[in-house]
Amino acid sequence: MAVWVFTDTHDGAPSAGALEMLTKARSLSASVAVFAVGTLDEAGAGALAEHGAQTIFQMDAGDQLAAPAAALALETLINEHQPEIVLFGMETTDRDTAGRLSARIDRPVLANATEISNDGPVVVTNEILGGIKRVVTSFEGEGVALIVTRSKAFTAEPGGSGSAVTTTIETPETGIVATVTERHVEESEGPDLEAAAIVVAGGRGVGEEKFSLMDELAQQLGAAVGASRAVVDAGWVPYSYQVGQTGKTVKPDVYIACGISGAMQHVVGMKDSGTIIAINKDEEAPIFGIADLGIVGDVHTVVPALIEALQARS
Repeated sequence: MAVWVFTDTHDGAPSAGALEMLTKARSLSASVAVFAVGTLDEAGAGALAEHGAQTIFQMDAGDQLAAPAAALALETLINEHQPEIVLFGMETTDRDTAGRLSARIDRPVLANATEISNDGPVVVTNEILGGIKRVVTSFEGEGVALIVTRSKAFTAEPGGSGSAVTTTIETPETGIVATVTERHVEESEGPDLEAAAIVVAGGRGVGEEKFSLMDELAQQLGAAVGASRAVVDAGWVPYSYQVGQTGKTVKPDVYIACGISGAMQHVVGMKDSGTIIAINKDEEAPIFGIADLGIVGDVHTVVPALIEALQARS
């Protein structure tokens, strides 16, 4: 049976999460389709095809709130095609649509999925309590399995045919009058935090006046800069920098945590990084419990020395 992937679009491109979900979908079914909200350009449609999409259902909601119409359109398509699974990402429109679709078709949603199998009933593994416990749940009864996947749970890898059939879906009337009046581009500088191979993240221990050290170190490493929730809440950096349960989930090759204690809320967003390096003057800081390399020392001493050493090598 088929597996479908939902994606919103941005400047003609699908979400990064859609490519991750497509990679997983290929391992679950030989029949993979995408439901895309918005407008896909040629490159965007090509990326979906390269990652496994064979069919693309495209619905452009224009300036109206997309989720109500997307849920109604999906209900109709699901009744017609009977897919086994529909995967959603963590973006706002994904989650909004998943919830509305669940109510329309009377099927539950399982969220924060880190693994999915369908060797029999559809089985979903997800994490709770900040990632310290895993729960395995199976869908029962007839009907489609609706699953919201965790960001970075699957690695995006091309493997499709490179071509897909695109079908335009008319936007259905829902009776819900809500329009998008403005769009704001997320404020950020430097490499994309979610895509960067190296992330330098600062916590409250860095201090507002010294937080520029994170930018200097990141510049030397070609890294993106992240931050803990405490730093964002204090207004030192924009929300787009936040890593953690209520921010971004990152999975870089190297994650350098500077002055970050390692609260569960932060750790859940970076614990799957390839190598974790922690710098903290408190040797009892929880961050050392997950670090591959720990440096017990003052970030105001360690980081400048590291920057100086990197500059000397360049």
